[in-house]
Parts: sequence; structure tokens; C-alpha cells
Amino acid sequence: MSQLLILAATEGETENPLIPPIPELVIGLIAFVIVFGFLAWKLLPNINKVLEERREAIEGGIEKAEAAQTEAQSVLEQYKAQLAEARHEAARLRQEAQEQGATLIAEMRAEGQRQREEIVAAGHAQIEADRKAASSVLRQDVGKLATDLAGKLVGESLEDHARQSRVIDRFLDELEEKAEAGR
Repeated sequence: MSQLLILAATEGETENPLIPPIPELVIGLIAFVIVFGFLAWKLLPNINKVLEERREAIEGGIEKAEAAQTEAQSVLEQYKAQLAEARHEAARLRQEAQEQGATLIAEMRAEGQRQREEIVAAGHAQIEADRKAASSVLRQDVGKLATDLAGKLVGESLEDHARQSRVIDRFLDELEEKAEAGR
């Protein structure tokens, strides 16, 4: 082993292992130039073409997005204007409806008041008519009873109609005067 180490040490002094021999270096350089030239000639145009297509697609997409954004902005403005107009119209319609409702309520109240007054007046007229009819019937019945009673008390018939009417009227007038004085 010692001989091997000596041999390796003596050989190592003459040649550097990091520097390749010149013929290998020239062959490697020629092969690199051929591969690089082939790649630049065939592959580089395709790569540039694909990159250009992508750039155009991205720029077209950006332009389309900007156009869509501009259109969306204008549609949004139109929508906001229509919404504001619709809200204004709704407020106007609501105000009109409230005014019409108030007018209708006032008219209905006036009509109800008028009908109530008509009903009350008709009721008073009916009551007055019923009172007069009842008074007339009562006068006749009371007169008949009074005449019969007076005839029994006096002992003679009071069938004379004129006399009977005067007695009845006088009797009822006295009753009405007493009723009014009691109030």
C-alpha cells in the first residue's frame, strides 16, 4: 500500500484532476454548441410563440375584463338610477294613497254622520207619530172608560158624542197639566 500511495502522489504532481484534457474539452464544447444551436433553432421559436400567445391572451383577457367592468359600472349606475326613481315613485304613490285614504275616510264619516242624522230624524218622526197615535188611541180608550164610569156614577147615560168629547178633552188636559207641573 505504501507503494500505491507513493505512485499516486507522484502522478498527481504532473496532472491536475480538475482540469480536463484539451481534446475532451474541445469535444465537449463542440457538443454543447451543437445542442445549444439546435435548441435555439428549433425549441426557442416554439417557446417564444407560446409565450407570445399567452401574453396576448392575458392582455385580451385584461381588456375584456376592463370592458366588462366598465359595462358593469354603467349597468350599476343605471340600476341605481332606476332604483332611486322607483323609490321616489313608491313614495309618491304611498303619499297619494294616504291622501286618498284620508279623503275617503272623511267622506265616509260625513256620509255616516248624514245617515245617522237621517236615522235619528226618522226615529224622532216615528216616535212622534207613534206618540200621537198612542195619544189618540189612549184618548179614545180613556174617554170610553171615563164615559162608562161617569155614566155609572151619575146614573144616566152619557152617550152624547159632543158632550163625551168635551168631558174627555177636559179630563186629559187636566192630566197633562198635572204631568207638566210635576216635572
